Amino acid sequence: MQITDLLVPERVALNMQVADKAMAIHAMVGMLDRTGCLRDAGEYEKNVLEREAQGTTGVGGGVAIPHGKSNAVLVPALAAVTLREAIDYQALDGAPVRLLFLIAAPDGANDLHIQVLARLAQLLMEPLFCEELKQAATPEEFLAVIAKREQGETAREARAEAVAEAALTEPRLAPRVLAVTACPTGIAHTYMAAEALEAEAAEMHIAIKVETNGADGVKNHLTEQEIENAECIIVAADKAVETARFAGKPVLRVPVSQALKDPEMLLHRALSGTAPLEPEDESVPGMGCNRKAGSAKDGAAATQEFGRKLYTDLMNGVSHMIPFITGGGILIALSYFLDRGNAGAEMFGRGTSLAMLVRTIGNTSFNLMYVVLAGFIAMSVGDLPALVAGMAGGMLAIQGTSLAPQAEWVSSGFWGAMIAGFAAGLVVKLLRTAFKRLPSALVHIKTVLLYPVASLAVVGFMMVFLVNAPLGRFNTWIYQLLASMQGGSRVVLAAVLGALMAVDFGGPINKAAYLFGTVALAGGQEEFMAAVMAGGMVPPLGVALAGTLFPERFTTKERHTAMTDYLMGACFITEGVVPFVLRDPLHVIPSCMVGASLAAALSMLFGCAVPAPHGGMFLLPLNPHPFRYLLALLMGSLLTAVTLAALRRKYPPKDAEQPTN
Repeated sequence: MQITDLLVPERVALNMQVADKAMAIHAMVGMLDRTGCLRDAGEYEKNVLEREAQGTTGVGGGVAIPHGKSNAVLVPALAAVTLREAIDYQALDGAPVRLLFLIAAPDGANDLHIQVLARLAQLLMEPLFCEELKQAATPEEFLAVIAKREQGETAREARAEAVAEAALTEPRLAPRVLAVTACPTGIAHTYMAAEALEAEAAEMHIAIKVETNGADGVKNHLTEQEIENAECIIVAADKAVETARFAGKPVLRVPVSQALKDPEMLLHRALSGTAPLEPEDESVPGMGCNRKAGSAKDGAAATQEFGRKLYTDLMNGVSHMIPFITGGGILIALSYFLDRGNAGAEMFGRGTSLAMLVRTIGNTSFNLMYVVLAGFIAMSVGDLPALVAGMAGGMLAIQGTSLAPQAEWVSSGFWGAMIAGFAAGLVVKLLRTAFKRLPSALVHIKTVLLYPVASLAVVGFMMVFLVNAPLGRFNTWIYQLLASMQGGSRVVLAAVLGALMAVDFGGPINKAAYLFGTVALAGGQEEFMAAVMAGGMVPPLGVALAGTLFPERFTTKERHTAMTDYLMGACFITEGVVPFVLRDPLHVIPSCMVGASLAAALSMLFGCAVPAPHGGMFLLPLNPHPFRYLLALLMGSLLTAVTLAALRRKYPPKDAEQPTN
């Protein structure tokens, strides 16, 4: 399969006039839809825009490769446009974009077509090739340029294979520098970073081999002999890659975008002899960066990176914890439903054998949430050896184990588990440094004996002597404060939480508000979780309602996309509104905030509560006031819809297919 098998003249538009990247993407999605490549154009376009929100696909040199892998795609395909006037694309090099390729891949498809897409990414790193495409007069000429270039690329790959085979018998021909590239989607940046490193290495006359960890798996795998002979290894990755094989070798860790932006600097650093050695037993998950003092980052950048790392570690624990809260919370609520005949009695929820069994299972899951939180934070910080100390610390946090008599123990809860997780990860990192010079005969006992025993002792004593008692008292004060808040103060706090849920739609502020709700839920304050959930449901519901009630304020495409937000909102998926935020943030965000704030405040005022942190409308049967909760959601959504309609301009019929500016 060749690139030209995925790209036909009907999906090539030359010298198009567009105002921004949203309009360009919209046009290319339309070409894919008209040629029968998509099952749901609106869903696919939303997927592409969500990928853009994660990071620009403007790869530099006036080129952008937006892409999306989704079950809304029927067959793998490409669309391409050249622009009459370059547009701002927030590209990696800051340059405006004139050439765009849109990649459509079916969800779960990891076969030959992914390799072809990778080849496209590599070809577009060549400036002359891109210029020839921009100068093409017809779609047929555009495709001919690609076909000619593909033939030359096939020959180059054959020569590269011959060189690799020769290196097996001639060590002097082996690559001096090795690299591994990986990005979250594994389609574009993975391969373009590899091509950038290979092209720059050729200019600098440096022998290099690059392994790609893309959507089709690991390609160009680095052998043990190549790793042994290499002077340095560059790991340009934004997701987990296997690095234990590099133990004892100089390794540079950078984001994949850095390999695209400045491959020359990376290669100079790789051969400068300043790269840190990979620890003998360390396999770092996810994106790593060189944290040596000699790093090229300034203080502000280093602080920002440190904060991002802390946030990532915390979210790793929270994301694994949430299913335990959801499952346990719903089962506990179900036990009350099954025992409704004993409502008001002291044994309510435990009055029948079935209710007691369901409640026991739910409580077991609920009690594990802080163990999981601490364990996965620890593993994110210190890798697998930190898991045992993290989980044990989380268990001590739940029990509130301290020097006081057991009857006076109070759980240190979320905060104690969080501290246990970070402490366990940091302790294991310190132990790695302390045990680095152990005799080789003792290396294998580190992970099975030294790390678990030492980290357990340190974290355990820390939790018992320093953490649990003061944090237990703090948690008791917080829960008493929330329980004692009356009327107005609870409603005001709920309104603030609802507004925060609609600020960045899945970003740090949204996550902070959601985290408050889950912590309050764990303390028995289900009303705050209901308010937070209402604040997260209203943005997509409100935008969908606006598209229905005020269709003249939306393009045809936006109206179709808005319909899917009814389901998104009902399922408590706040991110469903992201495509509208990307196109029109100044109008959409304030509209969503006022509606979310109103819904959350009304939910608290009405005494609504939910027993789990996820579920949306599916939790209505477990809500003590389901109809009041629906009213709160309706009022908030209606306010969002009316506000958005008032802020947006009308679209005349002739503009119906143009995206919002």
